[in-house]
This record gives sequence, structure tokens and C-alpha cells, in this order.
Amino acid sequence: MTAADLDTVHALEQRLFPEDAWPRDAFEAELSQPQTRKYWVAEVDGSIAGYCGMMCALPIADVQTIAVVPEHEGKGIGSALLTGLIEEARGRRARDVLLEVRADNARAQALYERFGFQRIHVRPRYYKGGVDAVIMQLELSGAPGV
Repeated sequence: MTAADLDTVHALEQRLFPEDAWPRDAFEAELSQPQTRKYWVAEVDGSIAGYCGMMCALPIADVQTIAVVPEHEGKGIGSALLTGLIEEARGRRARDVLLEVRADNARAQALYERFGFQRIHVRPRYYKGGVDAVIMQLELSGAPGV
């Protein structure tokens, strides 16, 4: 993801997460910290079909966001983005990858579970509208240097 992607990413963010959308300047702030952050976009036919990002403050990597445009769901884009996040965490020598997911987002939870993430905690009423956040963890026992 680059600054040139931000208008499109922000518009998608508002569309995909109407209650919880990040403001545009949050994405700008994330991109300005490459030493601890990494963000990608996935493109299909020249258009952004998904995006993701992580923060890595050793020994933890934290998935900050991951999203796929509904028209492109089921095509492996979410899996590709998550694979990139996990490999980036390994490359940065993280021991664990953490993420928060809405308790009512069964599709995302199933994806994370397929990758080996385990539920470790629930944050009650974390999201707007009173929806709980499920905290999930992937241990990177095979991470370089660990």
C-alpha cells in the first residue's frame, strides 16, 4: 500500500466497516512507520480488491486490518493477504501473531482458524454497537531466530 492507494482504501474501509471504519489519517500514520508497520493492497484487473496491514513490536505481530471487497470474496484474496502478513511477521522474527475479529464475523474467524489461529480471549462490547471482539493468536514456533 502506498499513499496513492489511500483514497481508494479509505472509501473501501467506509463501505466495508461502516461502524468501525478507520479515518484516512490513521492509514497515513500507519504508512509513515515502516520500521514497525507493513501494509499491502491486492489488485484484480487494476482495482483494489483487498488490503491488510500489521504492526510488529517484538515479540508480537498484530494484524491491524484485513479486508476483501465482497465481489472478490471466495477467490483466495483473504488467504493470500493473511499469508503475506504471517510471512512478514516471521521475517521480522515475531513469536506470535495476534488479531481481533468481530464475534459476529464467522467467515473471518473460520479463515483465521484454517491458518491455525486459536481463540484466547474475548473483549466484551469492544466494537460499536456492543459487539464483542474475539482475540486470536497464532504461535510462530518456526519463525526465524526463535
